[in-house]
Amino acid sequence: MISEKQKQALCTVLKQDFFLNLLSLSKKRKKDLYLVGGFLRDTFLGRQRARLDFDFALASEAISFARAFAKETKSGFVILDKEHGCARVVHKQCTFDFTDFRGKDLREDLLHRDFTINTLALQLPLKKDCSLSLIDYYKATHDLKQGIIKATSALSFEEDYVRILRAFSLSAQLQFTIDTKTLSLAKKSKKALLDVAGERLREELFKILDSGESLRYIQQLDAAGILSYVMPQIEVMRSLKQGPYHHLDVWGHSLETLRQCERLFVDIDKDSGLHSYLNEKICGERKRKQLIKLVCLLHDIGKPRAYEVKEGKTRFHGHERIGRDIAEVITGRLKLSTKEKFAIDTMIFWHLRPGYLADNKCVSERAKFRYFRDAAEEAVSILLLSVSDQRATRGPLANAVSRTKHEKVAFDLIAEYFQRKKEKKFVRLINGDDLIKHLKLPPSPLFKTILQEVEETQAEGKIKTRKQALDLAENIAAAARTPAKIKTSHA
Repeated sequence: MISEKQKQALCTVLKQDFFLNLLSLSKKRKKDLYLVGGFLRDTFLGRQRARLDFDFALASEAISFARAFAKETKSGFVILDKEHGCARVVHKQCTFDFTDFRGKDLREDLLHRDFTINTLALQLPLKKDCSLSLIDYYKATHDLKQGIIKATSALSFEEDYVRILRAFSLSAQLQFTIDTKTLSLAKKSKKALLDVAGERLREELFKILDSGESLRYIQQLDAAGILSYVMPQIEVMRSLKQGPYHHLDVWGHSLETLRQCERLFVDIDKDSGLHSYLNEKICGERKRKQLIKLVCLLHDIGKPRAYEVKEGKTRFHGHERIGRDIAEVITGRLKLSTKEKFAIDTMIFWHLRPGYLADNKCVSERAKFRYFRDAAEEAVSILLLSVSDQRATRGPLANAVSRTKHEKVAFDLIAEYFQRKKEKKFVRLINGDDLIKHLKLPPSPLFKTILQEVEETQAEGKIKTRKQALDLAENIAAAARTPAKIKTSHA
């Protein structure tokens, strides 16, 4: 049932001090403990876990037991579900969940678990020789060997509708196939996802986005009609045709952008700077690359509202602003953090900017400065999104020459971004206080115009001293007092 290697891996974990404390407490309290769920599943599959998460089933008094374990090990303790007797203990890098049986015995309890592959159980403590006797009432080992995601019962989704999405996230994580009957049950229950807490949907969706082949599972969700109940706003993108630069409708293009993005991530993974950038954790365990993938699906979501045909040409003027607003509704429902929302807003709002830069004969220092200032930490995210977007655009008017130039500009800017990170931070020669103190200007919206022009001129290297900056500021202020306003260049 379980190999010698898997057995040794399991026993190594079970012999650690925190587990010995746990077993000692169970003996003292005369409580039978059953290790169940994901840890056993992954041990059986030989999967390594960055963080150890353990699930335990007890006949009763799980919360009391968990509280005592937390006290004994000086660990964090939180009640997850008082009604159903569920509590969590966090000890260093390990999480322990304790839950009362959902049924009269272990067999009934396991029947209430989501999928058969998560119904393996192991009674603790082990025998002295560390011999294992896994409890497998619902053919978990068979389905693990076959690579099948199968609902434990016909009522599995009704007990917790987030399991619909979890079927796909597990499929993505394990590269398993969802059982036909299970998929049918998921389709029948999909409307209930509208009432599932957004943060729970988020966790399963981001597990899918963490896969190197997330497009495959996003397409499966879409084909099953489930994705639209997670993000209803995507519906408006379907069947909306675009101009001759595109070969796909808006939704098809969005999926193709994700495909190109995943291919691009594979190509650049050996670059240590990009690897670290993409794998930076923005909130909790959620990484920047997952946010970029989500934006691939949402970057053109504003096009349906912006659609117009003018002089025979299809246009989507301002779709990036509209799309940012729509995306805020989605990220709000998914309960993303403020930092994540800002990153997504920034990517969508500026996703056309690299293309505009590539349209110029050359990219000026002022234009580069403006781009890095406006895009900030998401400068590289936007450039990678832009390359993926461009590669997903293969209509009759799209051409290899413009694509090559676009990519050269994008990758040159990516290289410059990392180079600038190594240099001293840009420091303004003057600030608002200087305008008040030295130029005797009253605070006003003019301050922004003056300071931006001064810092952009400084970035070009045309001014280098504080006096030069003050002189330029004075000239701008003087020009603003006359009908002929100062003109600034835009790229």
